[in-house]
Amino acid sequence: MATTPPLPPFTHESAVEKVRGAENGWNSRDPQRVSLVYTPDSVWRNRAEFLQGREEIVAFLTRKWQRELDYRLIKELWAFEGNRIAVRFAYECHDDSGNWYRSYGNENWEFDEDGLMRRRIASINDLRIDESERKFHWPLGPRPDDHPGLSDLGL
Repeated sequence: MATTPPLPPFTHESAVEKVRGAENGWNSRDPQRVSLVYTPDSVWRNRAEFLQGREEIVAFLTRKWQRELDYRLIKELWAFEGNRIAVRFAYECHDDSGNWYRSYGNENWEFDEDGLMRRRIASINDLRIDESERKFHWPLGPRPDDHPGLSDLGL
């Protein structure tokens, strides 16, 4: 099985790197690519939905990005220890009717020794916003290095 550096146990620097790598992956909106950083039998709770394995992850992310259009995400390290990382995040997207949303959440991650995520627990709340309230304005894809993070944006 391939490794996905950085590997646990995490330092502050390697945890920040892991979080930014996850953010970049999700901003690709490529379900297949994203699924490869999870163990083949990874277990998720996403809101009230429970998933297990890469096949279910790909199906979930495909559905997600079909309805969450122009999706842009920022993740920020909250805490870490050993093989676990906690993050907070926010993302913005709109639906097919042009209604914009900002979703706020927290995730708890657990990694195996190869750096693959074996558990992801996500709690998420959605807030409808006006398009004029958007804060994430970079071109689709990874967030530019000079774009502010969540704390810098007051989120």
